[in-house]
Amino acid sequence: MKRELDGIHFTEQNTSMGTLYLVATPIGNLEDITLRALRILKEVNLIACEDTRHTSKLLNHFGIKTPRLSHHQHNEASSATKLLEILRAGKNVALVTDAGMPLISDPGYRLVVACRQEGIAVYPIPGASAAIAALSGSGLPADSFFFAGFLPHSRNQRRKRIAELSALNCTLVFYEAPHRILASLEDLAATLGPRKVCLARELTKIHEEWLRGTAAELIEILKARFKIQGEITLVVEGGQTPPPESAFAASIMQHLHEEMQKTGVTQKEALKAIARRRGISRREAYQLLQQEKDSE
Repeated sequence: MKRELDGIHFTEQNTSMGTLYLVATPIGNLEDITLRALRILKEVNLIACEDTRHTSKLLNHFGIKTPRLSHHQHNEASSATKLLEILRAGKNVALVTDAGMPLISDPGYRLVVACRQEGIAVYPIPGASAAIAALSGSGLPADSFFFAGFLPHSRNQRRKRIAELSALNCTLVFYEAPHRILASLEDLAATLGPRKVCLARELTKIHEEWLRGTAAELIEILKARFKIQGEITLVVEGGQTPPPESAFAASIMQHLHEEMQKTGVTQKEALKAIARRRGISRREAYQLLQQEKDSE
């Protein structure tokens, strides 16, 4: 029996087929794996791994001999086809990534959608997650948050993405690579101003570290280091829902001055911000500003 949800056709579960388990693995400390996860990894017919070498360290530690297959972003299409054949044959498969929950900024989405469409049962086996761990220990509100995954690599695209999220009235959570962390913090400072930021590095590992302050303050701390290493999660204070246009200063020049005083950003960045809040383009905001200057 077929169903449709949000334009995707799904088939009711077929009990003659195997089951796909989405198994969370530790993000550092091996003791963080659950008893249920260990049982599933021992009982399934196959474990699909983001990196078989990495996962083998975990499996060997717990004496798990289950066969494993590589399933990562570069072979996801072909690997998903092979895994579907195995599941159709009634075999059970566990999908794991190098750390944390599958699909959360990791491979697996294509396979899960295909399983749902064919009626193959999918069960998540929850466990460690860097995003949730960092959020809970950040000291920032955790009752409402937005997980944005990794920011774009390009500076322009990164700033655009941060600007899109700037008005969300909830805590923001990002993952970031150590070689891009300074650039991302610079863009957060330029786009969001002096919001509170928590940087969680190497969670659950020996060198676990927590840094708190504004993005600009964290930049100064990290710049003093010879090298930045490890897995990094950023938790950022949420913004405020933009007020209606009538609540803004009638003069765009006055609004610009207020924005620069409040955030400490450059005139260019402040003009971007107020244009976004007024629902106009930066070019329109610049033209209005020039008109006000010319009329003085």
